[in-house]
Amino acid sequence: MRLILIAIASLLLSACASHSQIDPNGYRAEGQASYYGARHHGNKTASGERFDQHALTAAHRSLPFGSLVKVTNLRNDKSVVVRINDRGPYARKRIIDLSKKAAEQLGMLRDGIAPVRVQQLTQ
Repeated sequence: MRLILIAIASLLLSACASHSQIDPNGYRAEGQASYYGARHHGNKTASGERFDQHALTAAHRSLPFGSLVKVTNLRNDKSVVVRINDRGPYARKRIIDLSKKAAEQLGMLRDGIAPVRVQQLTQ
């Protein structure tokens, strides 16, 4: 059992490392990000999976489900990698809606919105 857990952890870490490069031909945008959390926790997302406010996920209007993107808070230069699993945001001028966990890592929980850069990672 222990060897299986080590193998799974190694696989996950290597998978994360292979996705860490910015795709030079991929999506890139700057704009406002917001987050959604407890009120939506457990609801189905547009991809069919349940929303988990504790996961590193996000909603985007057009990127394919499963896409990995690096989101950088332009106020403090903190970054996080999230997986697109939902559609949105529905508020004008916003380019991405983040899970509460992602927003926490970007240091934007207090304000609720932040200027961000979104960059698609290689797949």
